[in-house]
Amino acid sequence: MKLLVTGAAGFIGNELALKLTDAGHDVIGIDNLNDYYDVQLKKDRLKRLDNNPRFTFIKMGVEDRQAMADLASQHTFDQIFHMAAQAGVRYSLENPNAYIDSNLVGFGNILELARQQTVQHLIYASSSSVYGENEKQPFSEDDPVDHPVSLYAATKKSNEVMAHSYSHLYSIPTTGLRFFTVYGPWGRPDMAPFLFTDAILAGRPIKVFNHGNMMRDFTYIDDIVDGVIKSSQVPPVKTDKPKTDTPADSDAPYQVLNIGNSEPVKLMDFIEAIENASGKTAEKVFMDMQPGDVPVTYADTSLLQQKTGYQPNTAIQDGVNSVVQWYRSYYNR
Repeated sequence: MKLLVTGAAGFIGNELALKLTDAGHDVIGIDNLNDYYDVQLKKDRLKRLDNNPRFTFIKMGVEDRQAMADLASQHTFDQIFHMAAQAGVRYSLENPNAYIDSNLVGFGNILELARQQTVQHLIYASSSSVYGENEKQPFSEDDPVDHPVSLYAATKKSNEVMAHSYSHLYSIPTTGLRFFTVYGPWGRPDMAPFLFTDAILAGRPIKVFNHGNMMRDFTYIDDIVDGVIKSSQVPPVKTDKPKTDTPADSDAPYQVLNIGNSEPVKLMDFIEAIENASGKTAEKVFMDMQPGDVPVTYADTSLLQQKTGYQPNTAIQDGVNSVVQWYRSYYNR
């Protein structure tokens, strides 16, 4: 198949492009290489696909309507994997326009591309942040998601609503994947696993928010990509079944799925895993909760497992060992 992967220089998008080309697919990867974090890291991720005859990279942003039109005129896609987005909860407090442009305008352009080309399946990145102030654990796709606590989360909920309208109006199969705290080699420098590893190896203090009373459903990158690919193979179909009152249910060819480890880890235990892997003890500075953050994320992944057989199998210490090993190699530490 010929596939489009947006955000191909990003953490998840890059690993996904590698796995899809390994599986024999032709992949067009796009990314605007913005400077939200280290551009060189993004370029180095792309180098992993250098000389890969099945991969073509185009530097462009999904929010650029003309560039998207040009892309559509030059390529026809069987499936779209939309991983591009302006990421980060805290940055949305500083630069909200970046989220409006990339996550809303850009997603609208992706939906139009899917409609114009009648793609077989659009798979896009949503986020566990849509659960917002929900207190029931674990988070289920049947839970209401009406109270996001950050603009980033609001844009991801908006993506799900926009996708549903296109699925309903144009019968485009869409799958929104609610990612839960992805970590691994080549990870994002703005996320806790990278920040903690960087500081601990350099002997700097680490900031531990909410005084360490946090839990995250840390999910290793290989498990995530496996789940993304599995979900792409089971596009939703239009049904005539009676609709229920749950947000995840629809008679349109539409679905949202949690994708996580379904085993939340205490933040202090995750820090301990980095200490074990690095052979260093972290100096911890305990701080209050940050605006837009939530104390616990915990994925109910039973629906994804039921549909695809998805089963993450990377233990936290094994995953963290890989992160620290990669970090030391990449940064010569």
